[in-house]
Amino acid sequence: MLVAVAVAGLVAGVAGLSIAVVAHNRVNQVVDECGEMLRRQLRVASGEVDERALRDLAIVHYDALKEMSGHRSFSLALINAVGDGVVVSSINGRTETRTYAKAVQGGHAVETLSPEENQALRAARLGKGPVVSMDDPLPDFGNGARTPTARA
Repeated sequence: MLVAVAVAGLVAGVAGLSIAVVAHNRVNQVVDECGEMLRRQLRVASGEVDERALRDLAIVHYDALKEMSGHRSFSLALINAVGDGVVVSSINGRTETRTYAKAVQGGHAVETLSPEENQALRAARLGKGPVVSMDDPLPDFGNGARTPTARA
């Protein structure tokens, strides 16, 4: 009985240590990326950059519909130095295409973003564009919108 408790304690300790290492690495990644974002904002504040010019973009290609493959749909984020801009999405099917444009103010969407739109906006804010995939790890700034995330 005592040996079983000791083994269970050892397993729990190793699992806890593993979780702590993963969390530590993630925190370091987010801190580094936030530092880069602050450096970019300082360049804007110092007048080095025209804050009105579109300067950051990212595009995410994906399969929005089960009937289509080949990553024919896309979301494109275009923002200026202060985070104002637009996210444009094109959902492409065999018989029709739908296009959506959503305003961005101060780095946050005015409307609800799909996960793909959110990924494009996050990548643009970090200067990680132009081409980003949904698998690229990016820090989480909330959901990038002022309302809960939903599909477009």
